[in-house]
Amino acid sequence: MDTHDSASIDKHVRTYMMVFGSLLVLTLVTVGVSYLEHSVALGVAVALFIASIKAGLVASYFMHLITERKLILSVMALTVFFFFAVLLLPVLTQSNGIGS
Repeated sequence: MDTHDSASIDKHVRTYMMVFGSLLVLTLVTVGVSYLEHSVALGVAVALFIASIKAGLVASYFMHLITERKLILSVMALTVFFFFAVLLLPVLTQSNGIGS
């Protein structure tokens, strides 16, 4: 926040309230989806997709990553890549018969 005038503060508060509202709606969507009849794999996939959107909102606005430099964003992207690689590792070993 470069200036501390009332309009600037109101703008930031409005942004945070919109993000909070979005997080609340996405939480309600997650709960609603959990009551639908579907396979466990689909339920987990949908829940992880919604959780990823919520994590992106939190990281972007509450952790102020939306205004960071390229180096910070590159390190964050590399972290996300390795996170998904570690998540997919058990799936790949199971399909190749290595884990059995």
